[in-house]
Amino acid sequence: MEKNNGFILLELIVVLFLATIIMGMSVMLFANLLPSNRLDATVRNISSTIRYARSMSQIQNEKQTVVVDLDARQYGIEGRGFKDIPPGIGIKIIDPVSGELLEGKYSFAVQATGAIEGGTIVVWNSKKSLSIQTDPVLGSVSVKSGETNSHESLIH
Repeated sequence: MEKNNGFILLELIVVLFLATIIMGMSVMLFANLLPSNRLDATVRNISSTIRYARSMSQIQNEKQTVVVDLDARQYGIEGRGFKDIPPGIGIKIIDPVSGELLEGKYSFAVQATGAIEGGTIVVWNSKKSLSIQTDPVLGSVSVKSGETNSHESLIH
């Protein structure tokens, strides 16, 4: 009796079916994680831009300005280029004097001493909200998680 070492068609179909199911489940998992990762990456980029401006102001011993353009949905250090805020992400500024700002340009003045003058940046998507807070005296930048929000109608 001769022993068959190959696969039969039914075995191949079952393996392909299982592989398709596993691939489909992993795609759904990654698709659900993508908006959250995009929000986290945007918050990290904005906060690192502020920290970079603080370092540059101390190294060069001159004031740097971080600009958040709410209308153009961009942010960056004045004179050094701007980055876009991805679609599906909302942004607003909470200024200690003016209150909540949803449009216009807002500037954070980073002094040569390291102090940062400005408000709080709130960034959100349909699932969560994060705020970037600056300490006006120490110049530290911290990110705090917010509650599930109702800002989704404000996302452009």
